Amino acid sequence: MFDLPPDLPRLRTLRTWHAMVVRELDTAIAARERQAAADEEAARNREARRPPPPDWTVSRGIDARRSPVAVHIGGCHMRGKHVQAVSRDDAVRLLADGVEACAHCRPDTALGLL
Repeated sequence: MFDLPPDLPRLRTLRTWHAMVVRELDTAIAARERQAAADEEAARNREARRPPPPDWTVSRGIDARRSPVAVHIGGCHMRGKHVQAVSRDDAVRLLADGVEACAHCRPDTALGLL
């Protein structure tokens, strides 16, 4: 498989060199594992500090008046970038005033309006 030298001193030298490389590899692997564990812990801490989503949101248009476009349940993935948290009463009022209910999260159903 390998062409190894026939004499004992060179074989021992190769053995020493390979042992040194394996120790360096083990050290590098341990460092990367510690870093990965620290990164995971930091991500868990960030997630734990994140505030919960509001119960209800309204997405706003990009026009000058920032008109309400749709009402969403707070954690809806379709709410977009331009959103504002609203109370339950405001969400009901907006839906009653004709603002569209999100077709994905169905806040009108969750609010008991359908």
